[in-house]
Amino acid sequence: METQDTGTPRKVLGQVKWFDPTKGFGFVISEEGGPDILLHANVLRNFGQGSVVDGSEIAIMVQDTQRGLQATEVLSITPPASEEALPLRDMVEFTAEDIASRPIEPARVKWFDKGKGFGFANVFGNSEDVFVHVEVLRRSGLSDLQSGEAVGLRMVDGERGRMAIEVIGWEAAAK
Repeated sequence: METQDTGTPRKVLGQVKWFDPTKGFGFVISEEGGPDILLHANVLRNFGQGSVVDGSEIAIMVQDTQRGLQATEVLSITPPASEEALPLRDMVEFTAEDIASRPIEPARVKWFDKGKGFGFANVFGNSEDVFVHVEVLRRSGLSDLQSGEAVGLRMVDGERGRMAIEVIGWEAAAK
């Protein structure tokens, strides 16, 4: 069954209710109320991310369709403030400005296990593993990473080697 567009696209500000990269979709709750808005993985990928953490603030373009409201474009994502999260020992000394001043390096996810809470990536042209902690992922607005996924990393040298302090979807990092 083909989905027909029945309305003019409009901008909506809202919050990610949930997103499951395995299922390939999730839902957004509009600040204005109303029905949930479908957020398909392809729309999120066009923004440059393969996942988004629940509770993130999001600006999207939406379209009324015969099947309900659907996001057609992601304009911006702001991760939720996480005051209850304990800071990672290797990150305590860094302010947001310190993190933003570090270069974004292109990398590919080697593996990431959400259940274990960590994974590794490799910067292009370097076989050295870079540690990626799930809390860094959440603070970056992502909920999961897939093996082989291209990302941008901001890194520091931690107590046990290089570690990511920010993870950025590759298309967003390339902008």
